[in-house]
Amino acid sequence: MSEIHVRLAHWQRDHLELRRIREAVFIAEQAVPAELEWDDEDNEAVHFLALEGDYPIGTARLLADGQIGRVSVLKDWRGLKVGDALMHAAIAEAERRGQSEQKLSAQVHAAAFYQRLGFEIEGEEYLEAGIPHVMMVRRSD
Repeated sequence: MSEIHVRLAHWQRDHLELRRIREAVFIAEQAVPAELEWDDEDNEAVHFLALEGDYPIGTARLLADGQIGRVSVLKDWRGLKVGDALMHAAIAEAERRGQSEQKLSAQVHAAAFYQRLGFEIEGEEYLEAGIPHVMMVRRSD
């Protein structure tokens, strides 16, 4: 296996790969309706692309308000710390931009993953695209 790395991506240049990953994870696997997956925020967001060698395997995005979202890793690469690498890149970029508070809407089954990275649950569980979620926040020191 080649080394996994994360780079900044640009929606206009990398949208085919970003969309391919998110379609596989959210639309095909989790049955999120396409109209809920795609929004205008993709044009303004900072995107991250995880690669094994030159092959894109995961993605995430950071919004101007410090919200991290659309964290997705292709099934065959789960359990290999790809999500950790994406989140570390997104958190570092948020902090570089002066966003000392990062937040995300986490699927309940993934909350422990985000807690390991310093996020805390705030509020009650809710449904988003028919999937149980919780709001989580991380504050930098």
